[in-house]
Amino acid sequence: MSLLSEPPTARHILTYARDLRGGGVERAQLRLARGWLAAGRRVTLAIEDISGPLAAELPAGLEIVAPSRLLALPGVVRRFSPDVIFCPGNFYTGIAAWTRLQLGKTCPPIVAKMSNAPARGDHGWAMHAAHQLWLARHRSFLDHLVAMTPATAEEAARATRMVGRTSVIPNPPALPIAGALPDLPARFILGVGRLEPQKRWDRLIAALPLLADRTVPLVILGEGSERDAIEAQIRALGLEGRVLLLGHSGDPLPAMARATVLALTSDYEGVPGVLREALSVGTPVVSTDSSAAVAEIVDRPDRGTVIARDDAEALVEALNAWLAPTGQRPEPVPQPGADSAERYLALFDQLVRR
Repeated sequence: MSLLSEPPTARHILTYARDLRGGGVERAQLRLARGWLAAGRRVTLAIEDISGPLAAELPAGLEIVAPSRLLALPGVVRRFSPDVIFCPGNFYTGIAAWTRLQLGKTCPPIVAKMSNAPARGDHGWAMHAAHQLWLARHRSFLDHLVAMTPATAEEAARATRMVGRTSVIPNPPALPIAGALPDLPARFILGVGRLEPQKRWDRLIAALPLLADRTVPLVILGEGSERDAIEAQIRALGLEGRVLLLGHSGDPLPAMARATVLALTSDYEGVPGVLREALSVGTPVVSTDSSAAVAEIVDRPDRGTVIARDDAEALVEALNAWLAPTGQRPEPVPQPGADSAERYLALFDQLVRR
């Protein structure tokens, strides 16, 4: 077959982010970019700030463009003429809408990933209504939507009115990264995630004095704007030395493997990768019902416990059960998504041909 008769493909993929401070959205984005590059595609990342802990995970061959702000993305698209634009998460769909508005019919296909739940646990009724109206507009500027599990895909398709234009593709799995393991206690509760309001670390810290074991420490791997507030809560509860804030970790898997239990107490999530990662190394989990995906991941009682977001008593009870000497670790559950980069490329190619 001659080159002229070969069907068109997405030879050049443009994606974008604000910074590399360590969010799960950007980490998955870099893993996908690595897979696309390995498949021989050209990948350009437009990013405001290239510094941050995730800079160490930038794949070789990734083309970096640094606009002063993401609102300049339409100009970047005009300059580079990519075949497809990948929006890595809900936080970034406003930029996708702006880019479509500015470029009109010359805009390449835009594929977005639904990275957070359509209904957020931190929204009151007014914000919830406004957010649902915004989600319903997504069908006007997105060509396709990707969710990470069947339940979240169903939710996302309804919320965005994109039934028939939604696919299920999990995030690529976490892979071990060479580096020193932090100094960890013999047994401990582990939390992994940004120190941001969404994660509600205050719930987990408040549970510590109520546990049957008043000595078991809590280790949190992550960094963010809530550090000062969290440190103040630790002091107020007299938990200095029992709560260890160890900052960002490039590879939390070794700490997960050592933990007695991993806890996630968020108000809302998309598909929390930390639950899958913990289960992949045989560590049980306790999680709030922060996403429809949680019940898909913690699908058996021998793998973990799912509790209501504001049920402090249930959180203590679940932690006590997994910390008890009789608590059994689950069999490791392999992470999905080994072929995620290829599945995205098949979708991109389909859209380009269309």
